Amino acid sequence: AGKPLERIGACVAIVSAGSSDHRVAEEAALCIDYLGLEALRLYDRGVAGIHRAKNAARECERKGVRAAIAVAGMEGTLPSVLAGLLKIPIVAVPTSVGYGTGLGGLTAMSTMLNSCSPGILVVNIDNGFGAAAAIRKFLSQS
Repeated sequence: AGKPLERIGACVAIVSAGSSDHRVAEEAALCIDYLGLEALRLYDRGVAGIHRAKNAARECERKGVRAAIAVAGMEGTLPSVLAGLLKIPIVAVPTSVGYGTGLGGLTAMSTMLNSCSPGILVVNIDNGFGAAAAIRKFLSQS
């Protein structure tokens, strides 16, 4: 116990929407590394500047990313946009931060749960660890 898992040679993108999502995104990235995967950090790539999300998708394709964790508060649309741009599993993590009527992450979580984009799994609010653990399980079985 206490030792990182054996590396399995897969790269996972951690994509955050805004700078306020950094804490949860970094938790996910550190857990990805500890769980034996390579973390590609793509922070502040939200849909308010859609070119940022498109650039993140291009970086994922260039790096051969096998899955992505999309961390977003506010309206929580980043996972849906990424799922439309990429053909990999997306784990969505709503965050409790942001301004407006975020309701402590419930608004983002509701958007993520109601997404019509295929291939998205939603974990609980601020659960970067849960997102990383789910991806490790997915990739260990493929």
